[in-house]
Amino acid sequence: MDESPPSARKRPRGIYLLPNLFTTAAMFAGFYAIVASIGGRYSEAALAVFIAGVLDGLDGRVARMTGTQSDFGVQYDSLSDLVSFGVAPALVLYTWSLSSLAEYGSLWGKVGWAAAFIYAACAAMRLARFNTQVGVADKRYFQGLASPAAAGLCMSFVWTIEKFDMSGIDVQFISPVIAVVAGLLMVSNVRYFSFKSWPTSDRVPFIWIPAALLIIVALAVDPPRVLFGIAAAYVMSGPIMTLWGLRRWREQRASRGGGNSGE
Repeated sequence: MDESPPSARKRPRGIYLLPNLFTTAAMFAGFYAIVASIGGRYSEAALAVFIAGVLDGLDGRVARMTGTQSDFGVQYDSLSDLVSFGVAPALVLYTWSLSSLAEYGSLWGKVGWAAAFIYAACAAMRLARFNTQVGVADKRYFQGLASPAAAGLCMSFVWTIEKFDMSGIDVQFISPVIAVVAGLLMVSNVRYFSFKSWPTSDRVPFIWIPAALLIIVALAVDPPRVLFGIAAAYVMSGPIMTLWGLRRWREQRASRGGGNSGE
């Protein structure tokens, strides 16, 4: 008979319900995007991936606010991200546009599914690398394009083309470029601002209020094109910021070298 007090007994391990519900909802949205694309409802599929992005941003914040962070939650979130921002965008792009390349022969057909696979594989590697850098990397920046941002670029592109009453066949030679570039940026060393350290206090400059209002109104008027513009601007900001940083580093190195040579 176990005579140890109840407080000394080891409690059975469990998981926290609330943050993992958000993670599950995000994965459901990604899964629905796949189902919608198979049914030819590509605008719905793109919107579902964006909903997954919103839910993915909430689960971590809910876990931190409620003190319910766990190793299980971290791993589960990564698997959910792989479905929502890796597999789902790749399959949406393939069913929407990349599969039509097969009309030009077997080689072009292989280019289509290879572009989709490159995107999905790069998303998986991006998530694996991110997990290994938790607690080590600078939280102000991402190394490589984050998978939700890459998915946002691809899905806003799909949604925008659909908004113009066009189809994926009309941009079948642009779609593989979008998929491959987004995938390679995810596994690159290009730095992107993470927004995790912003805002630094509870107060923000007044200008942010009308700016946020304008963004909300623009999203209400034309969500696909506004989202595509925001996604494209963010994707381009990484290479620009990286090149600017390299230029400053070279200038500082040259100035130090010049100072040493003058002594």
